[in-house]
Amino acid sequence: MTDVFTGSTELFDTVLIANRGEIAARIQRACRELGLKTVSICSEADKQASYGETADSFICVGPANATRSYLNKDAILLAARLTGTGAVHPGYGFLSENTSFSDAVEKAGLVFIGPDAQSIATMGDKITAKRAMIAAGVPCVPGPDTSLPDDAGVVAGIAEEIGYPVIIKAAGGGGGRGMRVVHEPASLQEAITLTREEARQAFGNPALYMEKFLQHPRHIELQVLCDTHGNAVWLGHRDCSMQRRHQKVVEEAPAPGISAEIMQPVGLACVEACQQIGYRGVGTFEFLYENGKFYFIEMNTRLQVEHPVTEMTSGIDIVQAQIKAAQGKYLELRQDDVICEGHSFECRINAEDPDTFLPSAGVVTDLAWPHGEGIRLDTHIHAGYRVSPYYDSLIAKLIVHAPTRPEAIAKMRQALAETRVEGISTNLPLLRALFEDAAFAQGETDIHYLEHWLKAWRAA
Repeated sequence: MTDVFTGSTELFDTVLIANRGEIAARIQRACRELGLKTVSICSEADKQASYGETADSFICVGPANATRSYLNKDAILLAARLTGTGAVHPGYGFLSENTSFSDAVEKAGLVFIGPDAQSIATMGDKITAKRAMIAAGVPCVPGPDTSLPDDAGVVAGIAEEIGYPVIIKAAGGGGGRGMRVVHEPASLQEAITLTREEARQAFGNPALYMEKFLQHPRHIELQVLCDTHGNAVWLGHRDCSMQRRHQKVVEEAPAPGISAEIMQPVGLACVEACQQIGYRGVGTFEFLYENGKFYFIEMNTRLQVEHPVTEMTSGIDIVQAQIKAAQGKYLELRQDDVICEGHSFECRINAEDPDTFLPSAGVVTDLAWPHGEGIRLDTHIHAGYRVSPYYDSLIAKLIVHAPTRPEAIAKMRQALAETRVEGISTNLPLLRALFEDAAFAQGETDIHYLEHWLKAWRAA
């Protein structure tokens, strides 16, 4: 892949990977290709992880419970100090967007491979993020850039001004939690009460905001890459509309049917927003897209699960770029130099029952992965691997790349047919069926499509 950074700055030579599973293995590979040493951590449930064998140091930081291991900031920082590491890569999930962890890492004299705590705080709160985006000229979903007051009458007036249906969201929310759609005034106050309490319990922040609920949007993402010297570019776009309960199942790049002319001003506005807040590293702007218009919903200040489809189309190793930005190197790539070619799909392979979606823990007794040009697999599992019941069910990401979208679909169909995971249940049957669906093949889907498709698929 293309190296887009210059400079000889080397702020660290060892990276502690504060995560687990496929992303821990992915980050470790990127570090080793850059000549960096790695420290991998684990919980007691992950002591047999294969990436532990290839790490320079492998340290258990606590029991299976994530709160006492992968979310234990003190234990992770102690591991960093004991191993002499110079930087911490948080991956995604866990502590990746935790402002106090980012701040603690830097106060300990280490480099946090990601944005600073202030950027995380600004973009992590959906209200302040929306305000920042409006200031940068990024199009947003209709609705005020302030939290909802306690006065029920004022709230009702806001809803009437926006126009029903509206959606109530937690300011500190994420992962599909802390949101409710309201179709009529009679349901508004109950929705606010329930969402506020859910936000308080889940995120420790009861603040809510309100936006217009779009009926048939697509979920479109823009990937940005920034150095610490004010340089920034966007690396094309992705479509992540295939979702179940706000959780992505299949992603692709580029988003089909959206011209460069439409995307260009949005991408440039996102770059401008990054430069205004002094953003560093990689990040993802998420939009709803409906009737030819983009509406900003949030920014993820971390590496995304679906970053491989952008890597395949842009030719840029995003994880390595993230590390080099943290080392203080200069981004020499300019926007006119960004060329995205071909089409890429990613399927998330989960250890779960394809009908009930209940997690499926147990031992992988046998497996087979596809091989060939344009096929990539990001995983941490192997025959004999025990899938833990304690963590996210993602066990692998199958990625394909081809010159055109139809060719990429055909390649993914064949790759899925060749994939076999035995000993546990997976969502492979669902993925295989989805890639045979005519509407999906035509790109004629929105964020609600998969939920409706699943009902018909189960009934068949």
